[in-house]
Amino acid sequence: MKLLAATVLSLSIVAGAANGQQTIEGVKAMPTTEDIRAVAPALERYAKDVVLGDLWKRPGLPARDRSIVTVASLIARDQTVELPYYLNLALDNGVKPAELSEIITHLAFYTGWANAMDAVGAAKDVFKSRNIGADQLPPATGPQLPLDEAAEAQRATRVGEQFGKITPSLVQYTTDVLFRDLWLRSGLAPRDRSLVTVSALVATGQVAQITYHLNRAMDNGLTKEEAGEVVGHLAFYAGWPNAFSAAPVVKDVIEKRPR
Repeated sequence: MKLLAATVLSLSIVAGAANGQQTIEGVKAMPTTEDIRAVAPALERYAKDVVLGDLWKRPGLPARDRSIVTVASLIARDQTVELPYYLNLALDNGVKPAELSEIITHLAFYTGWANAMDAVGAAKDVFKSRNIGADQLPPATGPQLPLDEAAEAQRATRVGEQFGKITPSLVQYTTDVLFRDLWLRSGLAPRDRSLVTVSALVATGQVAQITYHLNRAMDNGLTKEEAGEVVGHLAFYAGWPNAFSAAPVVKDVIEKRPR
């Protein structure tokens, strides 16, 4: 939380330029604290008192997880102005370069290729400024995590029966590329991969997909308290409507989980 302690956050705009944040070529620079104050003094107050003063200090979700959630939200929503700051903050909060690399790759599938490419542009300069080289990044291919064959067979059968005749390519890629490759990459722990996915779904209002992925996240170790904190955190970074659209689905998943 070193950067947080030294920087006034806005609801979604941070005074990165005032704190030495590099400007990404071709990307509009973030407003400074003075810029925000000159336009919206109330916004600066909410940032200082609520976001910095409370949200990031809440005990229900560690700073590292809050960084993962925030980075996932920004990539999912293609909000690259702030991304360099939050990538730096994530690294300061213990997220490894290899994990950020995997988050970008993962979100290419869950929020679109173009969003991931925009994130690459932002991350490239952050990595360069920190001397992060290829030796700190995950390989293109490598040993995979173990697969729960029974659960995956059940998922594949269900999806195949529902959509196989309508869009066989979607069913095939979902099985072969997502669940038998992407989700088995070892550069990101299953809990973190689920956290990224759920955060992206909430941030983009994709509530129909939350039930499956939140259950998977909780199977992977995310607690109900942490799930609730994710929604509360994302209200500031993805907006209240998206958070409240997700809240009933999250509530339903938690209440139906075995106790």
